[in-house]
Amino acid sequence: MSADTAKNRLVIVESPTKARTISRFLPPEYQVEASMGHVRDLPSSAAEIPAGVKGEAWARLGVNVDDGFKPIYVVSPRKRDVVKRLKAAVKAADEIFIATDEDREGESIGWHLVELLEPQVPVHRMVFHEITEKAILDALDNTRAIDGNLVEAQETRRILDRLVGYAISPLLWRKIAPRLSAGRVQSVAVRLLVMRERERIEFVPASYWDLAAQLAKSATPGQNFGAELTHVGGVRVAQGRDYDPNTGRLKADPAQGQGVIELRKDQATALVTSGRQAAWKVAAIEEREATRSPAAAFTTSTLQQESSRKLGLAAKDTMRVAQSLYENGYITYMRTDSINLSAEAVTAARTAVRDRYGERFLVGEKRTFKQPSRNAQEAHEAIRPAGTEMKTAEEHGLRGVEASLYDLIWKRTIATQMADARLKFVTARIEATPRDGAVLAQLVPGATSLAFRASGRTVLFPGFFRAYVEGSDDPDAALDDRDQPLPQLAQGDGLDLIDLEATGHETKPPARFTDASLVKLLESEGIGRPSTYASIIDTIQARGYARKQGQQLVPTFTAFATTNLLEHQFRRLVDTEFTAGMETVLDDIAAGQRVSTSYLHDFYLGDDGIVSRVEQGIEAIDPREISTVRSDKWDPYVVRVGRYGPYVEATIDGATLTTSLPSDVAPGDLDREALATALTEGNIGDVTVAVEPESQEPILLKRGPFGPYLQLGAGIEGAKPKRVSLPQGV
Repeated sequence: MSADTAKNRLVIVESPTKARTISRFLPPEYQVEASMGHVRDLPSSAAEIPAGVKGEAWARLGVNVDDGFKPIYVVSPRKRDVVKRLKAAVKAADEIFIATDEDREGESIGWHLVELLEPQVPVHRMVFHEITEKAILDALDNTRAIDGNLVEAQETRRILDRLVGYAISPLLWRKIAPRLSAGRVQSVAVRLLVMRERERIEFVPASYWDLAAQLAKSATPGQNFGAELTHVGGVRVAQGRDYDPNTGRLKADPAQGQGVIELRKDQATALVTSGRQAAWKVAAIEEREATRSPAAAFTTSTLQQESSRKLGLAAKDTMRVAQSLYENGYITYMRTDSINLSAEAVTAARTAVRDRYGERFLVGEKRTFKQPSRNAQEAHEAIRPAGTEMKTAEEHGLRGVEASLYDLIWKRTIATQMADARLKFVTARIEATPRDGAVLAQLVPGATSLAFRASGRTVLFPGFFRAYVEGSDDPDAALDDRDQPLPQLAQGDGLDLIDLEATGHETKPPARFTDASLVKLLESEGIGRPSTYASIIDTIQARGYARKQGQQLVPTFTAFATTNLLEHQFRRLVDTEFTAGMETVLDDIAAGQRVSTSYLHDFYLGDDGIVSRVEQGIEAIDPREISTVRSDKWDPYVVRVGRYGPYVEATIDGATLTTSLPSDVAPGDLDREALATALTEGNIGDVTVAVEPESQEPILLKRGPFGPYLQLGAGIEGAKPKRVSLPQGV
C-alpha cells in the first residue's frame, strides 16, 4: 500500500455487513460507511418530482425525453438520513474510496455517490471480487477512476426500464385492469410462461401400452434386472416421443405394422400371456465406455439453477444467501457471468483435491473452461470459496441454508480440478420366442418373437463424482454417479422370466417452468442479465402474473390478457431476439462503442417507437377482445379477464351467462367440463345447505371471485355476515 500523509480515509460500500467485514482488514485510519444500496433514483411517485419540472409533459417519467433523455434523480425520504451521515463523513475525509460491487450496478451506485456528495478531496474506485485481507489490500494499491461507460450502460438500462414501464402500463390499466405493469424483461419472461401454458392447454394426451419384464440369468438366480419391450417381430413399439402433442396421434400416423406399432391394452395383455410361455435368451450384448467431465465453476445463473434443483431454493433466496456469504467473506462476488477461476483459486482447488482425495483423483493438467454464454460480462471470476485455503462449510462453522449453499459452491469448485469419471454402459438385446406365435402374427404378419432391451451402467472410476454431481431439470433423471449394473451376460445366455406385466402410459404435456428452467432459458436466449433473474421472477409473482405451485411457475389469466395486448401492440418488445439485441446494445455502450441517446430516441420516439405504438393502441385495441382467452378445446366457453379477475362466459339457450373463476386457477388445467361446471354452479344462486342450530339462520353456499364460500344468514344492512371459504377441492 502506498505511504502518504492522509490520516482520514473514507471507504463507502453498500451494506453494513460488507462494511464490518472489510473493516477487519483495514488500518485504523480507514472509516467504512454503508450507503444502504442506491442513494438516489428516478422519482417513484408524483410527490418526489422536483418542483422545477412538475409542469413538464415528461415529468411523470422522470426522464427529460426532450433533452437527450436526461434522467432526473432524487433522494427518496427514506435515504435522507443516510445521505446526511455520508455527507458528514465526506467532510471529515482527506481521501475517499468507492468500494461498491464490481458490476455495472455497483459502478452506478459509486457514480451516484460522487455526484451527490460532491467531495472536494481525491476519489478512488477500488474493486475486488472477494473480501479477504489480500484482496482488499491489493484493491487499495490498484485503484482506478469510475468507469463512465459502465455507468452509462447501467443508466441506459434504468431509463429503458422506466420508459417501458411508465409508457405501457397505463395502456394496460385502460384496456385490461388497474395496477398492472409492463417491464422490458419482465414482460418477456411472462410471455415465456404463457406460451408454455398455451401448449399445455392445447395438449392432447395419448395413451399407449408396452411390456416390462423382470428377468434373471438362468445360471445365477437372484440377480434380477429389468427390461422393456422395444419391437414386435422387428417392428418398433410406439413410445411417448412418437406422439404429436397437439393431436395425441402418432406423428407419422403409419398403418399398424408399418414403421411403428401402437399397442392397445388388450393387445399388450395378450402379449403378456404369450410372453409367459416364451423362451428367453440374450440376443446381443453392446458395451461402451464413456467419460464425464465436471461442469465449470458457478456463475450467477448456474448457481440459481443448481440451488433450485438440489436445495429447493427460489432464485431470490439463493441470491440473498449468496449475498450474505459474500459480504461475510466466505465466497467471491456472486453476480458474475464468468466461468473462469483465478490462478490462485485453481492452485487452491488442486491442493484440496490432492489432500482430501489423493493424487489419482487430481486431473493431470489444470482444467480450464470455455465461456458458453453470449454477452458474458460483469465480474471476471466465477463464484468460488474466497481465499486460498478452500475451507469446508464445517471448517468455517457455517450452519443451515448458508452451509448448504456454500457446500454446493465448494464442491463445484473442487470438482473442476478433479479427474474425469469413467463409466461403462451395457445394453442387452433380449429375445423372447413364444411357443404359439399367433398373437404376434395378428399384430405384425410373420412376427415370431418379441425384442426387449435392458440397460446397465457401472462407474469404473468415480473421478469428480467423489465431490460433485450436477443435477437435472428432469426429476426422474438418474444421477451419473449411481451404479445400475446388469449381471454378467453373454450372447446366447438363457434367461428366466420372473415377472411380465403390461404397463399403460399417458403422454405428458410440456412441463411448466421452474425457477431453474426459466433462468436457464433466459440465459440461453440472452435475455436480461443473470444478476437480474432473481428479481424478475420475484416481480412477476408479486404483480400477479404467476404463482408458485410446488416448484412450478404457473401463469395467471391476467398474464394471458397482458401478453395478448403486448403481442398485439408491442410484438418486438416481447420478442426474445429483440430483447437479446437490446442487451447487446447495452454491452456496446458499456464498451464505449455506442452512444445511448440515438438508441433511446429511436426506441421511444421513433416512427415505430413506444409512444407511437401506445397512441395507436388507445384507439385500436378492443378491451373485451384483448382480455379474452380462447381454446378450441373449451368451445363454447371462453375465459375473460375483468377488473375483478378472470371469469368464464358462454351463451347457453340464447342467454349469456358468466361466473367468476378462482384467481389461482391454472389455465392449463382447465377443460370444457370444468368450465361448464363452474358456469352452472355459479348461476344457480345461493343454496341453503344447513341451518345454524342456535340462531336458526340459514347457512348459504355462495360463490365469489375467489371461489365458493359459506355465509351465515342473509346479512343485515350495515353488518358484515360471517363467512368462510371452502377448502380447496371441496
